[in-house]
Amino acid sequence: MPSLSSPPATPRPAGLASLRDRRVLAMLLLGFAAGIPLLLIFSSLSLWLREAGVERNAVTFFSWAALGYSFKFVWAPLVDRLPLPGLTRRYGRRRGWLLLAQLGIIGAIVLMAMTDPAAGPDHLVQMALAAVLLGFSAATQDIVIDAYRIESAPPALQGMLSAAYIMGYRVGMVTSGAGALFLASLFLSEPGAYVYDAWRLTYLIMAATMLVGVLTTLLVPEPVTGPRAAYPHGPLAYARLLLVFLCAAAVFASSFFVSGDAFRTLHALTGGGRLAGFATEAVRLALALTAAALLGSTLVALGAVNRTMARQTWVEPGLDFFRRYGPRTALLLLALIGLYRISDIVLGVIANVFYQDLGFTKPQIARAVNTFGVLISIVGGFVGGLLVSRCGVMRILMLGAVLAAATNLLFIWLARAGAEPTLMYLTVGADNLAAGLASAAFIAFLSSLTSVSFTAVQYAIFSSLMTLLPKVIGGYAGGIVDRIHYPGFFLFTALLGLPVLLLVWLAGRHLAVAPTTV
Repeated sequence: MPSLSSPPATPRPAGLASLRDRRVLAMLLLGFAAGIPLLLIFSSLSLWLREAGVERNAVTFFSWAALGYSFKFVWAPLVDRLPLPGLTRRYGRRRGWLLLAQLGIIGAIVLMAMTDPAAGPDHLVQMALAAVLLGFSAATQDIVIDAYRIESAPPALQGMLSAAYIMGYRVGMVTSGAGALFLASLFLSEPGAYVYDAWRLTYLIMAATMLVGVLTTLLVPEPVTGPRAAYPHGPLAYARLLLVFLCAAAVFASSFFVSGDAFRTLHALTGGGRLAGFATEAVRLALALTAAALLGSTLVALGAVNRTMARQTWVEPGLDFFRRYGPRTALLLLALIGLYRISDIVLGVIANVFYQDLGFTKPQIARAVNTFGVLISIVGGFVGGLLVSRCGVMRILMLGAVLAAATNLLFIWLARAGAEPTLMYLTVGADNLAAGLASAAFIAFLSSLTSVSFTAVQYAIFSSLMTLLPKVIGGYAGGIVDRIHYPGFFLFTALLGLPVLLLVWLAGRHLAVAPTTV
């Protein structure tokens, strides 16, 4: 029976000494930079689009702009292996990629700021493209920061670095969530009184906050990682590897978008319902991915790229996982990873729109969700970490799954009560406490599944899979609410968590899980 056990115990540095370590401060600041982009795609952008008069159904489709987080495993191996002309030589492998990603984030936020979604369909398309660029750049930054954190310090300091990163990340989320909403309100944009200049200035300020990450990247040292940093293959081999990836990505994009009319016709022929729309879009996505994979494998087979290099880049990390656990258990684990966060992620896509529809103002939403809620989620994370260390991963994984689904039922109570601030804080607090606890257990679970030989790539695969299906379903949240209304939608999200309980139970039967520290 496969075992998920704790890593060997290592000496821990003294608490005060580790706090004085410059690497802890660096990870705090990089965590802040990592926390800025996400809410600029989700909650803050949702309210901006809603105030601009964009239909709720279209607002929730923008959550798909963050699918870059879910597909980052595809280009994570390139980030790990590909040198950047000029940047790698000057700044190093990790800092070069980190600087490129951060500049991409700033450029995307500025492009969003210069686009008025109320100006017409063309501007809405431009906003969508900028949001996609933001999601792609932010996901790339996450890949590099994860690798930088692991490589920049010994295991004894990793716990402190992780804590500093999480703290910085949460502060970044408060800044781009509550901070953005407060600024937009301060600049006098309100529901029914939309002011584009208010949101433009808000997003420009958010772009400026990313300079914290840029300055940190320029000042921190490049981690010393040994032979892997030397890039054993020549520049031409890396260029061919990148070309194969770009060709496959182009085929995916063209297949997906060119097939749009055909699948819309198919959707109409099947009756035009929401379920049929989801099914046809899923088939469309699967066919585009298949076409990209077939082209990539064909190019490798024809010798367009070094076969050993391509295999080590994209194939070996996955094969290693299946070899260690066996096909049956591996598929069970992947199903659990893909579904564990489904209840809270699907609900989270439309949560801020729900609060606004109830009649809460942006400052009220910012205080409750992006300040109080974030602080409570930090408490939940610490509680979850403590419980995992004392009770084991699987027990707390089950507890987190139960709480994540059950707390969604509180939203039904709030939907029926209306704009009641006390009940809103109760609902937000319970939801974030459950999410924090579940996240701590889930991170410990994912860390236990990851092989030391493929840490960065496998963790990228797991974290990508974790959000893929929930975000796809979340794109239809507005349409589901239009059909069954908010109480029915919240019951639906709670029921989505029931299969997760079965998967956790089955995983516990297949794995011998030792208590794991976080």
